[in-house]
Amino acid sequence: MKEKEMIFGIRAVIEAIEAGKEIDKVIVRRELQGDLSKELFALLKTKDIPVQRVPAERLDRFTRKNHQGVIAFLSAITYEQIEDIIPFLYENGKDPFIVLLDGITDVRNFGAIARTCEVAGVDAIVIPAKGSVTVNADAVKTSAGALLKIPVCKEQSLTDAIQFLKNSGVTVVAATERGAVNYTEANYGGPVAIVMGAEDTGVSNENLRIVDNLVKIPQYGTIGSLNVSVAAGVLIYEVIRQRNQ
Repeated sequence: MKEKEMIFGIRAVIEAIEAGKEIDKVIVRRELQGDLSKELFALLKTKDIPVQRVPAERLDRFTRKNHQGVIAFLSAITYEQIEDIIPFLYENGKDPFIVLLDGITDVRNFGAIARTCEVAGVDAIVIPAKGSVTVNADAVKTSAGALLKIPVCKEQSLTDAIQFLKNSGVTVVAATERGAVNYTEANYGGPVAIVMGAEDTGVSNENLRIVDNLVKIPQYGTIGSLNVSVAAGVLIYEVIRQRNQ
């Protein structure tokens, strides 16, 4: 990772956060203590920025400069808010088409999904602030630059984002093996959002309980499931197919 994508040093990181820089995560030396570090941790907690405590040698791998036990990783984009995007789409006479990613941590899958979303005309991607991939340089590269073109919303609670979409007249559909409806039988007309979960855990139970519909992609082979980026592509283009009819 290039040093221009990082900020290191306790005071420098504090100033960057206070200046409104988009920070994806901060890694700190496991033994870090002191008054200035307390100020940093309080600020990180207020801003809900993920923090990871690591051994000192891990920090040294990123830079040999005087990092003081703190390195912040800058986001490659400016995140947007779903609460701003939905009204904007409605005001412009458009039915929103949103993709939410629940617990997806693989950068390559994220990049591939973003690339499909951009090509298919999806209006925004929503990811949770914690336990998820973020838009870093690797993700942008994997997406072939799509992440620089499509709005990405990083929400503190994906459940709250789903509820907001529902309250805004958007039909929210989750892809899950527990779905009773084949994905081609669901109606994606009008405002719609698709929720995709991680390959190992799927969409969380909390989110499955509040979505409007559960759909499944039929499987005829012996392997447990599709790659999540492939599954997302299947569903996204089913929405496009129905909208074009």
